[in-house]
Amino acid sequence: MINIKSKEKLLIALENKKHICVGLDSDLAKIPKHLLTNDDPIFEFNKSIVEATKEIAAAYKINLAFYEKDGSKGLQSLEKTLEIIPSNILVIGDAKRGDIGNTSQMYAQSLYEHFRFDSATLHPYMGYDSILPFLNYTDKVNFILALTSNPSSSDFEKLQLQSGEYLFKKVIEKTNEWNKNKNCGIVFGATHSNELSDNIKSFKDLFVLLPGVGTQGGSLKEVVQIFTQVNNNNYIINISRALIYADNSKNFESVIAKTISDIHSQVALFAKY
Repeated sequence: MINIKSKEKLLIALENKKHICVGLDSDLAKIPKHLLTNDDPIFEFNKSIVEATKEIAAAYKINLAFYEKDGSKGLQSLEKTLEIIPSNILVIGDAKRGDIGNTSQMYAQSLYEHFRFDSATLHPYMGYDSILPFLNYTDKVNFILALTSNPSSSDFEKLQLQSGEYLFKKVIEKTNEWNKNKNCGIVFGATHSNELSDNIKSFKDLFVLLPGVGTQGGSLKEVVQIFTQVNNNNYIINISRALIYADNSKNFESVIAKTISDIHSQVALFAKY
């Protein structure tokens, strides 16, 4: 099999009009009950989700917290999950890392060399040197938190600087500066379409990871239409709970497959493909 570089995986998916990122935030309390008899129910659940979605998914986003909480057993589930995701699909390590010096270097090596993620989520609060070790992996895709979808995002992200500019806009500006190797992206919440519309031109060539559609209330139609209006194809829409927990029967895989197919069709309709 041809070895496809991480960044190319995303570019190929976008060229093929794939925009759905499947969030594997797998919670033992929410998965179908019949899976609980397995030795590793989380892995069995993830395997079913991947099998049901792999033909359509542009990416998979694995939130490390859902695995780290179970210690070594959870990390085993994570590593087994990484092995069964097709090698041509981007996998995001949703770890929200960001630290200084050797600590950041160790985080980068953990995500990109040990776990071999294609991408990571990073927070920029400590500045450029805190994420530089990740940016030095030029074939990876680094999604930097700009404006998140949680209710308290305004506590800091929407603070106004002396210039009158919002802090999150400064993050976008800086991320564009750091995007010398075209391996940067931003996380921008899709819960408020007016904010997306107001800021989309500032994204330029950045990849955009959009949480907040589905359970959190963001509008799929509005998000897709906003990107289409400015001819920007560099986006993936994360769907987690609304997709992976769409059904909990013994035939849940078929429901998941239909759900992602329906979402994919809606994206194509709204984008007028």
